[in-house]
This record gives sequence, structure tokens and C-alpha cells, in this order.
Amino acid sequence: MTTISLLFTGELLDRVSRWRAMRTIDELIMIVPVVLNLKGNLEMNLSARLGTAANMGGLDDRGAQRKIVGGNLALLQVQATVVAFVAACVAMLLGLFVPQYSSPVDPFPQNSTLSLTARVPGPSLPSGDSQQSGSVRFTMVASSAMTSTCLSSIILGVFMSFLVIICRRYGRDPDNIAPPIASGLGDLLTLSLLGAISSILINVVNTPIPLVCGILTILSATICVLLVRRNKSVKDLLYQGWIPLFGAMAISCASGIVLDMFVSRYKGFPLLAIAISGLPGSVGSIFVSRLSTALHTASANTYLHKSEPSPKLVMVTFILITVPIVILFLCLLRASGWLKFSLIFAILLVLFFCCAVFTSLVLARSLTDLLWSRGFDPDIYALPIHSALVDLVGQVLLVLCFEIVSYLGTDS
Repeated sequence: MTTISLLFTGELLDRVSRWRAMRTIDELIMIVPVVLNLKGNLEMNLSARLGTAANMGGLDDRGAQRKIVGGNLALLQVQATVVAFVAACVAMLLGLFVPQYSSPVDPFPQNSTLSLTARVPGPSLPSGDSQQSGSVRFTMVASSAMTSTCLSSIILGVFMSFLVIICRRYGRDPDNIAPPIASGLGDLLTLSLLGAISSILINVVNTPIPLVCGILTILSATICVLLVRRNKSVKDLLYQGWIPLFGAMAISCASGIVLDMFVSRYKGFPLLAIAISGLPGSVGSIFVSRLSTALHTASANTYLHKSEPSPKLVMVTFILITVPIVILFLCLLRASGWLKFSLIFAILLVLFFCCAVFTSLVLARSLTDLLWSRGFDPDIYALPIHSALVDLVGQVLLVLCFEIVSYLGTDS
């Protein structure tokens, strides 16, 4: 299910990057990795917290269940609004320094299976002074980001809470199910909403409508702050976890720059970038959740009534499972006609994918053990940093794969 959602997310990103809003305001495409990473971190943190609470019996009582779930959903709205607004600010700053490519660079021969393409220049915003144009762009980016992330949080948060409760009721471990679904569906849903909302708002960009949407979103987040402060089960979380989120955002900025530079240069780059970052990230999130639950239950002297395999065995199993999945993913891309590539490219991509999965698993174990030894909750602190690093590593490996194949294609 995660692989299928990543497949459609990659295809959607490839299409959305050519829509009018994305071509008109470059910061909208630059904000995509930042928003998806931060938004995915929020959902994965939610699933990890609820999974740990479920495995420790915290969701068995209906009253406690309502307080924990309701408080976490309200907290999710606050976090989504804040990270979307900050991501918009960062995207606007990056837009001042990142070079724009308007023509192909070093084109490949006509018979090459991988070609360099340039994104078609989009229409510019209506003329006006630079300060007014900058404020219009910022309002557009911030409103699109905040509205899409908040709507996605409502939909996906309710779904994830229901999924964790169902897993607990039927004896399934939510740590194995919830994080990858949160990552895959979260990216697909948020990107869909971001593309749709930005496409709507670009038509009224010079009216007060984008500003009104942003103000309404901030007001709803303010109400959620009051609800969270009255909820003892999540009250402390309102002040925790911001450092790893913004640390992850800083790392995601590098991913955003990579995406903005190469999304218009290599055909199929968005499709593959989602997969080579998303699937290893999902595997790592499962590993973090399992390790975190084991540490929490051990410290609370709570036993899960099941035998836990060794971490090394889990890592080897994840690598063996994901290799056939990425091969199937490439076969689906080829069969559907979404992307054509050579055998050399496929082999190199699988090798780099294995490197990304191994890096993800090593980072997951190292971060979890390090944070736990320092007194930090891995459910809150590990997943954001891990996800951002895996996204960056995956995209860098993908660029390296394209460059190697391009070099070989030029010589052949």
C-alpha cells in the first residue's frame, strides 16, 4: 500500500510541478519537500505516540482514549499550522538565493533514454512594485501551505487514530502498520491538497481571499491551542518536539533546493525522488517505532506478550523485503509508460536504493539509542530528524545515479 501511494505521489508531483501555480511562483515547488517532510513527521509522530500508548494499554479505556486521541488531533492542527507558516517563510528566503534554470544544460543525444528537460516558463504575477509583489507571493505560499496541511491533518489524523485503535482491538501491532501508512498517504494527500488549493488561489492571487484563508487557519489553530492546554494528556507536548521539527526543516531545505534544481532537468526525477526517499523513510520509521515501544515498555516494566526479534535480524529482514518492492516499483513505472529507462539505470537505482535503506535503518537505530540515552523520547525527537536525513540522502543518491547514467550515455 505504501509503495502504491508513493507511486501515485511521484506521478502527481511530476504533474503538479508543471501546473500554472507552480510555474508562476517557484517557491511553491520549493516548499513541497519541506511541507511533505514536516507534515509527514507530524503524522508519524502521532502514529508513534498512539502506537506506544496502545501497546502499553493506554487506549483500552474509552475515557482515556477520547482524551488522548482528541488532544493529539488538536495538537496536530497547531503543529501543522506553525510548521507550514515557517516553511513558507523559509521557502521565500531560499527563493532569493537559489539560481533558476530556464534552458537545458548539456543535453544528451537524441537516442538517450534519459533526457534533460526544462520546465516551461510560467506566467509572471501582475506587474507592480517589488515589495507588493513579494507580499502577494508570500501570502499565496503561506495560505496554500497552511490550508493544505491543516485539511490534511484533519483527514489523516482521524484516519490514523482509527487505524491504531482497530489494530489494538484485533491484536495487530500498530508500530508495523501505522507509520508507513502515515508517511505514504500523508504525502499523497498533502500534495494533492497543496496542488489543488494553490491552483484555486492563483486565480484570485490579487484579491483578499488568500489572506482570509490564512487568517482563518491561524484562528482555528489558536482555538486548538486552548483545547490542548486544557488536556492533561497532551499539554506538555505543546512545548516539546519543536527543536527536532525545525531541525528537520533546516535539513529539508537542502532537499528542497535539490528538488527545485533537478525537477526541471531530469525527466522522471520527481517520480523516483519520492520512491527513493519515501520507502526507505517508511522502513526506518517502522524501526524507530518498534525500538521506541520496546524501550518504553522495558522502562515501565510492561511486557508485550510477544517475542521480539533482535534489531539486527529486523534490519536484514527489512532490506530483503524492500529490494523486491523497488524492483516491482520500477516494473510498474515501465509497464505504465510513466517512465522509460535503461537496464543500467535500473541496476544502479536498485543499488543506490539498497544504500538508502541501509542508511535509513542505521540512522534509525543510532538516533533512537542516542536520544533515549540522553533522556529524550524517540517518538517525538527521532522521527523528524531521521525522515529529513533520509529524504536528503535519497535525493542525493538519485542525482548521483542520474549523473552516472548520463555520463555513460554521453560516452556511448
